[in-house]
Amino acid sequence: NTRKHSVGIPPPSEKDWLKEDEEDFFLLDPDRRRDVLPQPFRMINKLVMQVFESAMEIIERREMLQEAQKLKVQPKRCFPTAEFQVTERANCLAVSGKYVFVGLSVGLVAFNTCDFKDVCAWDATKTEICAIHTSDLGNECHVLLAVDEMGLAWLFCFHKGSFLLIKILNEVKDIRQRSTCVEMVLSLGGDYAGILLQGNTKAWLEIYQLPKDSWLTEMEKITGAAEELACDARGSSCSSEVGTFLLQELPVSAIQADVDLDPPVLLLTVRPPKPITGTSFKGPLDALKEVDDGSMLGLGYNHLIKDSQWELQEAIFCSTYQEYLEAEGVIKEEIPRYATFHFLLPSRILVGPEMKVQPDIPAGIGVHWDGNHNFCFYLLNHSLKQEADSDLKPDVVWPCAAPIACSAVSSCSRYLALAGEDATITIWDKHLGYPLSVTAILEERFIRSIHFL
Repeated sequence: NTRKHSVGIPPPSEKDWLKEDEEDFFLLDPDRRRDVLPQPFRMINKLVMQVFESAMEIIERREMLQEAQKLKVQPKRCFPTAEFQVTERANCLAVSGKYVFVGLSVGLVAFNTCDFKDVCAWDATKTEICAIHTSDLGNECHVLLAVDEMGLAWLFCFHKGSFLLIKILNEVKDIRQRSTCVEMVLSLGGDYAGILLQGNTKAWLEIYQLPKDSWLTEMEKITGAAEELACDARGSSCSSEVGTFLLQELPVSAIQADVDLDPPVLLLTVRPPKPITGTSFKGPLDALKEVDDGSMLGLGYNHLIKDSQWELQEAIFCSTYQEYLEAEGVIKEEIPRYATFHFLLPSRILVGPEMKVQPDIPAGIGVHWDGNHNFCFYLLNHSLKQEADSDLKPDVVWPCAAPIACSAVSSCSRYLALAGEDATITIWDKHLGYPLSVTAILEERFIRSIHFL
């Protein structure tokens, strides 16, 4: 066959022509344009996008946290309204009435909250005060109980801008017999004071009655004598206002230097409970006679278990749990050296039907020693005829299932909270004498402090 037409290039058709719509590159898929880039540029572009996305996530997260923070209740910021200038390092402070008492590295100082100025300072012995407790006695008279760096307990009376040292409660002539004060408590109203003392090998608690009525009477005499001196200096026609003004200028401390206030009276000496040992009774009748003498059953001393029975029981226990004892180590029972105590107002537990007490004056104390199960109550009206070497026995004992770790008393003195070492908190109604609630905290937790709000 022969070709009738010559071979040539066909003319272009409209189908292959570039349309104007395809020139709009922004309508194309951007990923297709990115794919034509070389490999390094695509990697860089991917990393930049990841950084940008991570930054946006962080910004969004922070904005959410800021919005949540705005919804929370913001604490109120308080700024000091006044400052007290002290010349030495301040270790502690206490407030009573219109005065602020500050313990310094050298002595004591009192400030007036009305004008924020120092009223009086005491640095007679150049001792460092580490803790202060104070109570208002009325008639511009305050009692202070302070502890220095040597563990000495100083009892002061502050009256109208002047300190008066009453007594060092644990002062002894022989320094080898000195005891250290590790805890002190003043009752509300200043009727009683308690200090916990530690010696070389033992510890004990001393409770003092403060003769505040005689102190107030003596302070009124001092005020009258100072006013008479002021009137004599200005003449017999001086007014009471002038006498009061001159009283501030007179050296009142010089007038009080010749005054001896009555010392506090030691009411109770409470010692830690002794470890329970074998009985000394020959039979049940002897144990019952001891109970009739007023001894308490709650401490566990009046029993009929002999020493041989204690030793046999201990041997059985050690042989049964030998592997556990070797892993944890044997802890020898020791006499406790620290106690927590509270002054308690009158209640049915502490007051009998024939006892006459005042509702706002403490009638007893509650004590518990470290590692001990018993919370003990002692009345404050004990006679002072007990022997010095005899151990004072509690009037009421509340035994607990676990050793008591800490305790607290409500402001009304009716409710008592006991926290055990097994992380349980028991709220007692001290007036009626039964528990109101028992709360168990999470396991393996130790409660170190408890407070009523």
